[in-house]
This record gives sequence, C-alpha cells and structure tokens, in this order.
Amino acid sequence: MKRAIVIVIDALGIGALPDAPQYGDSMQCNTFGNVYRHAGELKIPNLLSLGLGNIESVDCVPPYPNPIASFGRMMEVSQGKDTTTGHWEIAGLILDKPFDVFPNGFPDDFMDKFVDISGCGGFFGNCPASGTAIVEQYNESHVRTGHPIVYTSADSVFQIACNTDVVPLEKLYQWCQQARDLLDQDEAFNVSRVIARPYHEVNGQLQRRSGDRHDYAVPPHKPMIMNHLLDNGGAVLGIGKIVDIFLSSGISHAVHTSGNTDGLKLTTDAIAGRLPLDSLRTNQACESHPTSQFIFTNLVDTDALYGHRNDPAGYGKALEEIDAALPAILSAMTEDDLLIITADHGCDPTAPGTDHTREYVPLLEFSPALPARSIGTKRSFSYIADRIADWLDIMSWTPLAVS
Repeated sequence: MKRAIVIVIDALGIGALPDAPQYGDSMQCNTFGNVYRHAGELKIPNLLSLGLGNIESVDCVPPYPNPIASFGRMMEVSQGKDTTTGHWEIAGLILDKPFDVFPNGFPDDFMDKFVDISGCGGFFGNCPASGTAIVEQYNESHVRTGHPIVYTSADSVFQIACNTDVVPLEKLYQWCQQARDLLDQDEAFNVSRVIARPYHEVNGQLQRRSGDRHDYAVPPHKPMIMNHLLDNGGAVLGIGKIVDIFLSSGISHAVHTSGNTDGLKLTTDAIAGRLPLDSLRTNQACESHPTSQFIFTNLVDTDALYGHRNDPAGYGKALEEIDAALPAILSAMTEDDLLIITADHGCDPTAPGTDHTREYVPLLEFSPALPARSIGTKRSFSYIADRIADWLDIMSWTPLAVS
C-alpha cells in the first residue's frame, strides 16, 4: 500500500514573503532563522540532514553536504496567514477572498446575540489578545461570575476561554457551537474558526488543557485532495487538529493530541502500523481495506505555546524534540512511502506582537525510493496536493497550474 505522510510543523516560517508588509509584517520576519540565532545553536541534525539548511533563504545554518531528502520552499498564494488558509492550500484549496478579522473585537450587536442565545450572562474581553495574557487578566473575574473570556487575534478567530473548574467542558463546547451557528447565519461574517480554549489551575498556575481544545471551522467549499483519495478507495488519517481544520471533510480516521510529544508518537505509530485505526473512524466513508493512505499531522506547540507567546527559546526546544523523533519516523518508512515536512505560515517569536507572520515555508521530501535534489521555490502550497495525487495515483485530481 502506497502512503503519503505530511507533517506540518505549525508556524515554521523561513523568511518573509514579498507581500509580507501588506499583512503588517516586517521583511525581517524569519521564524526559523531568528529562533536559531536566538539560541546560538540548535541540536537538529536530522532536519539538517534532510536539507533544511540547503533551502534558499535559510542562511543561519550551513548547507548539508549530501542531504538525504529533496529540499525547497513554498509561497502562499491565498490571501491570509492563518491555520485554515495554510492547511486548505496544502490540501489544494486556494482562497481568493480572505477570512474576516476583527481588530476592534466583534460588534456589540453580535455579542448581545451571543450572550442572549448562550445564556452565559456576559463576557470579558472581546478584543485581540494573547490567550495567556487575557486569561491572566480576567481569570479572577471569570471565576467570580462564570462569564466566558472572549478574544480574537490578527487571525479570523472567535475564541472562548473558560476555567473548567468554573464552566464544565461540555458547556464551553456548547457556547462555541452556538457562536459558530450565529456566525454562519449572518452573511456579514466570514470567520474561519471558533476555538474552545479550556484551562485550569494547577499548583497556583493557570494552564491550558491543550488536549481538550476544539476548533469549530467553516466547511471547505469544494473537494480537496483528501476527498479525492477517499473516492478512490484510500484512507486519510488526521493527527492533531487536522480533523477540526477541515471539519472532518475528507478525513476517514482522526485522533486529537495533547501536544507535540503525543503527535510525534502517534505519527510514528501510524507509520509503523501500530495504531488501532478501526477505533479512530470518523463519519466519512472509507473502504475496509484501503488501497492507499494519507497520514496528515499537525504539530501545534511551535505555534500555540511558543510563537504566539514570543518564546524563541521554547520554540527552539520544540524543534529539537521534533528532530529527535525523526529517526524513528524515517526508519519506519518503506519505499512505498513519501514523507513531506512543511509548515502552514510563520509566527516569528522575536517579532513585535504575537500574531502569525506571512512567510515562505520549508518543503522537505523524503522517500527511500527517491534521490535527493533541489526543488526550488514553489508558487503555492498546493504543490503538496499535486505531489500527493501523483504519488498515490489519484487520477481524478486535476493539478493546479499555480503550484
């Protein structure tokens, strides 16, 4: 059985795109480069052996003499620099209309409707903010009243944070679904995701319950590479927040993760055939004996825990953890497997603010059956969808000329 494996290292940008200033970003944005320079050195021998340092615009590390993977970079053609836009383009859906953002928070009339329909009694926040900062700011008031903490960012998101010792997880999820329904009912809103951000107090510290995060995304408006694969008798396993990003569309099996450590183990187990797939089925139809498989993983910690929190040191350690897991992943692969390592946008932790950055992303391709080569700069993330279609012989897929 032929397999394609895509690992998205969330927010691993490698240099500002030419249009970065249009998105409020400096041309000096370079997530990987600035994280590496902040650390002085990172222990990432496996990423370097794959050719990360050989990619154009990656000048913080020397090129590897004989990389074992093909290497290049990709530009984003869709309008945006968020998770949904990036992942959808990877899967072959290019957005020519950006999602709406709310730099001044959501309108009063919408918030009044949300309070009324949810019965939450009120809210705190409703402004762009760092999740950790706004939770620290309003937790005491939230605990006293039970009112949710609402915030957004430079991305198209409506986020609700609640202390699960005050608001049960099921109630938080209900409020998020109600917010999603309200947004979908009003044509004035084109909001990518509603996100449940549960947290609790541990030893006097407020900590996110990352494994219980849940995203309520808009459904993709046309079939993507995963839908074509399912229609051709294949299977698609989403690891991490993949199933939420695509609202289950084209995902036959899914498992959430509590963070990168969990995601890396699950990905390794999936490649090695150790995951009990029957227990991970979604509501998407899938053959009992698929002819091919697509393993699609998102590693979120680089973005959520470190990029958005302006923590280059933590970001560097997360990259070292990913690197340390690669030998097990590579050794589990066969000549029928293709591995692609990439990202969905940047989130330079050394840049002003806490938002995503509009950057090139790395493109590393490895298969025991293929020689390594330079693959240059691809004009769209949708190159990956075309590459998967070619590798898995998906004849119904029409290659996107822009890729």
